Amino acid sequence: MSLVNVAIHSSQFPEKVRRDLLDSLRTRAVNHKFHYDSVKQTQKWLALHQVHSPSRNDADCAATYDHAFEAAAAQSDSKSIHLLGLGCGGGQKDTRLLHLLKARGTEIFYTPCDVSTAMVLTARETALSVLRSENCFPVVCDLAGAEDAAPIFETRNTQHATRLATFFGMIPNFEPEIILPKLASLVGKNDWLLFSANLAPGRDYSAGVAKILPQYDNPLTRDWLLAFLFDLGVEADDGELRFSIEDVNGLKRVVARFHFHRSRNVGVDSDRFEFRSGESFRLFFSYRYTPELVRTHLQRHGLHLLNQWITQSGEEGVLLCRRG
Repeated sequence: MSLVNVAIHSSQFPEKVRRDLLDSLRTRAVNHKFHYDSVKQTQKWLALHQVHSPSRNDADCAATYDHAFEAAAAQSDSKSIHLLGLGCGGGQKDTRLLHLLKARGTEIFYTPCDVSTAMVLTARETALSVLRSENCFPVVCDLAGAEDAAPIFETRNTQHATRLATFFGMIPNFEPEIILPKLASLVGKNDWLLFSANLAPGRDYSAGVAKILPQYDNPLTRDWLLAFLFDLGVEADDGELRFSIEDVNGLKRVVARFHFHRSRNVGVDSDRFEFRSGESFRLFFSYRYTPELVRTHLQRHGLHLLNQWITQSGEEGVLLCRRG
């Protein structure tokens, strides 16, 4: 069809997006959703994902996801499943899971949800190889900024379906105390949550995080992250992008900051912001967990870990949860 119905939640209405952008500039810490704001940025992210994502380039990682998908598909004997693809990206992983559910004779519904309209449409197109268009309900939403998240995903067609929420590759880019309660609120007593976490390999947490740093500090990631600043009028020789590792409340995360070597004024309509020489702007962070740390944080928010699948490299895990 030449027309597609996409629901836009108020968390992504223009005025809310503008307020979030101004807040990012004031606090010198970008809201991660602005890295997916344009079609150009989406294409840069998809190119980065294709080259550096372990699920695309590591056969064991892809197999680990497949094992998790098979187990998740087998867990429920419900005749209908509503798959919520939270932070759906391009929808490739969700579609693999939909294939397995369909093969079991399950009636399937799919809600691809992301802050990026381009991502949501890409995920929808990918999933239409498995399900009918009338069973797909694309939603553009900033999950972290949505106060009324649960009703967003309730439709007349899916009210009797068991809900299976996926959240792949997203948890590292949120503060755990913000995103985990939100996820818990979307998982009812008969529902499931399947998500992935980036892990620090090996027994030494610090050494493990240092080992994976090149997965972030590379030309494609730099090109993707800097697009946000360059679109605002910052120039490449205004400063440099540096990656480091930080400790935050017992967790370690990789952080990318742009350090200004000379002053630069940027504007959003009538609002002006001056970045002075010596200042830094946080463009990105990504938490790295251990399996034990993931379990601890889940339990704090009433989520019970049923099973987990860890890659041989120890760098990625897929976890299946229910309400405790």
